[in-house]
This record gives sequence, structure tokens and C-alpha cells, in this order.
Amino acid sequence: MSNVLSIGRLAELAGVSVETIRFYQRRGLLLEPDKPEQGYRRYSRQAADQIGFIKRAQALGFTLDEVGMLLRPAQADVCGATRRLAVAKLELIDAKVAKLLAARNALEQLIEQCEPNDKGASCAIIEALTRRVPARLDEAE
Repeated sequence: MSNVLSIGRLAELAGVSVETIRFYQRRGLLLEPDKPEQGYRRYSRQAADQIGFIKRAQALGFTLDEVGMLLRPAQADVCGATRRLAVAKLELIDAKVAKLLAARNALEQLIEQCEPNDKGASCAIIEALTRRVPARLDEAE
């Protein structure tokens, strides 16, 4: 397999769309190779590795701005700065998980209170949502 790739082949190899590659280039996350006078830009296999890095960082919750910082470490304490960023990201994820668990628990309680019937009686879940549900669900927002 060639070490020089078209943008279409790069997209296929990296598992993204051509538009994603162009977007990463506009954001400065991926270099755009020079275009020969006649012909197409050619990308190296390292570009596919860099796209993989970006996608893995995004999967861990890093924003594209943060990914940009990870790709261009400027300070002497690169590992320390990266660790601090990862710790902050972990704290954010933990907070989101706590909110989701609170919402899940509140919804579970509402479901337990709900006894569906066909007689046109009101629904316990709708009543609870109408009157302002228990504080636990409000905290989950």
C-alpha cells in the first residue's frame, strides 16, 4: 500500500469523511499538504495516525480546542499540563455521570408510582412533571 494517499483514501483509512478532514485542516489540527501545480494534494500515513489521535481524544471528551493543545504542546511540563487537563476532564465526566444517575433514580421512582390503566385516569408521571417533580430530578438538569 502506498505511503502517499489521496484525501478520499485518507478519509477511508481514518474512518472519517473528506469533510471532516477539511474541517480539521481549517481548525489547524491537521496540516494541508501543498497542492502541486497540476494534480491533487497527497497525504502521508502519519495524517491518518493524527486523525486517529484526534478521534480518540474526542472519544475521551476532549474538545477540539483541547485536542489542538495536545497536538502542539508548548510548555516544558507537557506531561504535567496534559495530566491536569485529563484530571479536569475526568471531573467533568464524573459530574455528568452523577447528574445522569440522579435523573435515572428520579425517573425510576416515577415509573414505580405509575400504574397504567385504561379508564382515563391521570398519569402519575405526567402529574409529577406538571407539579414540579422531586428535587432529585431538578438537580439532574
